[in-house]
Amino acid sequence: MEECACLCSVGSSQGRRCPQKRQRPAEKAVADGKPALAPAEKHVEADAAAWCCAGSGGVASSMPPPPTPHCLLQDLPVEMLVEIFASLPGTNLPSLAQACTKFHQILHTDSIWRRCCREEYGVRENLQNLEIGMSYREVYAKLFHPYRHILGLWQLDHFDRTLLNVVVDGLCITGWRYGPSLDTHVDDPMHFKPSFRIRLTERKSATVECMEGLNSRPHHGHILIEKDRFTTLCKMTDHQAGSLTWLWGGQRWVLVKEDSLTYRRLYLPPSHPTTSGLFQYNYDAFGLQIAMLSFHGKYARVTRVTGTAKALEIHLMRRIQLRDGEIFRNFNELSRVVQEIDEQVTGERQQQQEDGTEESQDHGWQSPAKPSVGEFGAAAAEEQPVPFVLPVGVRSRLHNYPRTCRMCFYGVDTVTDTFFEFTFTSRLPGVFILFDENHFGFIWLQAEYFFLYRRVQNTFQNVEAPCIYSKMFSY
Repeated sequence: MEECACLCSVGSSQGRRCPQKRQRPAEKAVADGKPALAPAEKHVEADAAAWCCAGSGGVASSMPPPPTPHCLLQDLPVEMLVEIFASLPGTNLPSLAQACTKFHQILHTDSIWRRCCREEYGVRENLQNLEIGMSYREVYAKLFHPYRHILGLWQLDHFDRTLLNVVVDGLCITGWRYGPSLDTHVDDPMHFKPSFRIRLTERKSATVECMEGLNSRPHHGHILIEKDRFTTLCKMTDHQAGSLTWLWGGQRWVLVKEDSLTYRRLYLPPSHPTTSGLFQYNYDAFGLQIAMLSFHGKYARVTRVTGTAKALEIHLMRRIQLRDGEIFRNFNELSRVVQEIDEQVTGERQQQQEDGTEESQDHGWQSPAKPSVGEFGAAAAEEQPVPFVLPVGVRSRLHNYPRTCRMCFYGVDTVTDTFFEFTFTSRLPGVFILFDENHFGFIWLQAEYFFLYRRVQNTFQNVEAPCIYSKMFSY
């Protein structure tokens, strides 16, 4: 006969065994006329009994069971911690090294920083083969991390703007300046020339070298980094960009050499295979230029990135019917249609200004509840191509333009010119012509001139605009 092993009382009676006979669950169930419990139910009953007898002396207690022991992060094997740390962003590792001495020692493992350099900056070089006497940790901490904010596309903050692409080039950071030749065609890849580079010297410190100039070798320079802006400084004046300045006292033009160049960041719009992006076009004797196509609700904009300020606004709600391309053969008819639309747009804007209901400009790439970029691209792809011929009398530097197009819209080209210290703005209505996903054109009706734009085939990194929702979902 078994006796109850649990204690049924506390205090002075502690230690006494229960005089009652202990019955097994199956025997008790049979005695009470209940069916015997299944094996799984026996485990459940046993667990419930353990919870009831968890208190002292076998008295039923509401206290929870002792917590299950947890494995701490620092108790993991070193090899496993190395793999975990190598999968984290390198910017988080310095604070992790301050957690404990063990983490600090593990984060000196060079394989962790080698993966950070490879995954975050695309470094493929093997430092052991190069024999430069540096570790990946030093390269990351002294080169990539301090200058990571200048990677991407930049625009020279100057009246004659240019494009700068700052990239990781092996174990250096190089700024490549856009510099096409006059005979460069719109179908050619973009041409860049080195403007500056940042590299680690034998003293294991980052050094900025200016690479501008026809006869100058790389020489010492400086970079001042600000938010979405940085400035290059150089003491050499034989190659810096100059600006024409009017001296009111002497009444003459002089070329002022600048010892500093300031660049502001250029973000590309969200990529779409049939719409937005960078395009090249030929602008008379000024050579090849770069423009950016972006969508803003009811409008699309072609913003000139290089050269003087220029913006082309396309009214997506003002479509021009092609009628099998016959409209291009009659320049007078095309001009009449555009002139009618231009008068309507001008009249509507004047009326909105008088009523105080003028539409506000859209600041984002795409406004909700308006035609989306994807919808525009899908509609363009579904349109059947119609023949396109350049209207008689319209001039163009290019003659190998596409012979079919899909859609046409009314547009206005705004050209800003600066003469002395005065700024003049010209408004030139015309026709925006979408040929395919890689080509579009614009006809200046007043000047009777045709521009052809072709999508840039180069790929760029670190050019995505920050997500406006990133702070909304961060806790």
